[in-house]
Amino acid sequence: MSAQPGQYVTLGLGAEVFAAPVTMVREILDYQEPFVIPDGPPWMLGLIDVRGRGVPMIDLRSKLGLARVKPTPATRILVLDVPLTERTLSLGLVADRVLEVASFNAGEIEGAPDVGVAWRSDYIAGVVHRDGGFVVIFDVARLLTAGDVVALSASVDQAA
Repeated sequence: MSAQPGQYVTLGLGAEVFAAPVTMVREILDYQEPFVIPDGPPWMLGLIDVRGRGVPMIDLRSKLGLARVKPTPATRILVLDVPLTERTLSLGLVADRVLEVASFNAGEIEGAPDVGVAWRSDYIAGVVHRDGGFVVIFDVARLLTAGDVVALSASVDQAA
């Protein structure tokens, strides 16, 4: 899937900037400590209560292979509703900071870069060159593999 023109919530992980479609973002929360689930995937921090419902909290840094950092006052949780083939998955993505809502038009969005070697880039829906750097637009549904979705479901069921 390639990124469509529209509005995106931009978020920072260190010096890097990423974006998710604003249509998937249910809310943005201050960081809160999760309820830890034993034997969950290493990138799953646990569950948080979002309006009376348990939502899995993902350490986006770990999921992308970046080093973990301690939460700061700027750390946020983006609660997303991700449409999958068979259902909608609610999850919280932990970001170092949320920057803004930005509009990207079709002429600004490029495809995922070809670096000449195999690397997992299927979660990149597009790239926008902006302010001397880049914004990587997530294909959020592909950020999690089918195995990840099964592990998340099992962890949530185990905690229930």
